[in-house]
Amino acid sequence: MMLVRTYAAPSAVEGVGVFAAEKIRKGTLIWQYQPSFDRLVPAEMLSTASPVIQEFLRKYAYPAHDEPGMLVIEVDNGRLMNHSEEPNTNFTKITEGYATRDILEGEELLCDYREFDPEFELLPSLVAEFAARSLNNGHAHGTN
Repeated sequence: MMLVRTYAAPSAVEGVGVFAAEKIRKGTLIWQYQPSFDRLVPAEMLSTASPVIQEFLRKYAYPAHDEPGMLVIEVDNGRLMNHSEEPNTNFTKITEGYATRDILEGEELLCDYREFDPEFELLPSLVAEFAARSLNNGHAHGTN
């Protein structure tokens, strides 16, 4: 659960991201796992659910640290946080995320997914995939 004010907006990193709606000081606890708030679903849904749900889970869910065989889906803006090799947050505690430096209002919050998902593999950009499909189908902006 996000503990600081945020908003979702277009991201230069990937699609939509999470942005600070206020200045966040270095060391501030910005996110905390809340089992009563964050949703847990069985990991088997990655192979048994409908293709649409599987795609959603691959993009937004990650292994629950304290519940083997379960995935966490954050229900707030936290699920939109993008990956970075040089994040401005630290999630090495897994159940908590902190600002690693002062973050300005309007700045995107970025995390390293490997800190809480040891099997993380960067997926191909869904934005790039959609753009390529659109170009191949003649639906690019400005074409007939």
